Amino acid sequence: MSGRIHSLESFGTVDGPGTRFVVFVQGCPMRCKYCHNPDTWEMKGGTVMEAAEIMEQYIRNEPFYKNGGGITVTGGEPLMQLDFLYELFSLAKERNIHTCIDSSGIAFQPMHPEWMEKLDRVLALTDLVMLDIKHIDPEKHKDLTRQNNKYILEFAEYLSSKGIDIWIRHVVVPGITDDDEYLYKLGYFIGGLKTLKALDVLPYHTMGAKKYEQLGIPYPLEGVEPMDKKVLIDKKEVILDGIRKRRAEQ
Repeated sequence: MSGRIHSLESFGTVDGPGTRFVVFVQGCPMRCKYCHNPDTWEMKGGTVMEAAEIMEQYIRNEPFYKNGGGITVTGGEPLMQLDFLYELFSLAKERNIHTCIDSSGIAFQPMHPEWMEKLDRVLALTDLVMLDIKHIDPEKHKDLTRQNNKYILEFAEYLSSKGIDIWIRHVVVPGITDDDEYLYKLGYFIGGLKTLKALDVLPYHTMGAKKYEQLGIPYPLEGVEPMDKKVLIDKKEVILDGIRKRRAEQ
């Protein structure tokens, strides 16, 4: 089984626990204004690679992943390529490798039983899902990404119901995702996830702007300054307050 692959990274340190072999798949329906990988958007781009070929590359460096690391599939959007994910993770589990999906959740299709069956096969081989929640408010989420967040939030709840460990990621962008009201609501929502294991609150940066220039695409957040990391500490605390409130009510 082959997948459309944008790139591979042998020594990822921010894509899950330990040192990771990171597979960036091609294709994503989201158009996040702060996306730093716009070159992964098109479904027909990238390089076609076999799952076995990717595992061979992992095995070459396997000793480096013995610190609690493993394989992370990110993107792009991994859930757009479930058949490929299933084969890759099947090969990984033959070697007892920790598996992680980094997803926006946008591809979740609870209305399609066949797709859900494939998803469940993949989740049975998945140790961790890193879920990027872009915005808790539906309208603001749509403005930010061109997509609604309904099925993204349902995906989070589905993962929790299936007992899959969840690692939430949220990027704080000045003037867009830094409102305390919505950060608190985000915390309150994720506080209801029974399998929440970690929370990354990440600062917006402008490092992706150069790619937009190279691709001839206008950068949507031109003029927005990088997030102050000192302010970020306070913003994370607002999310944590929401988590604590939700858990106190349970």
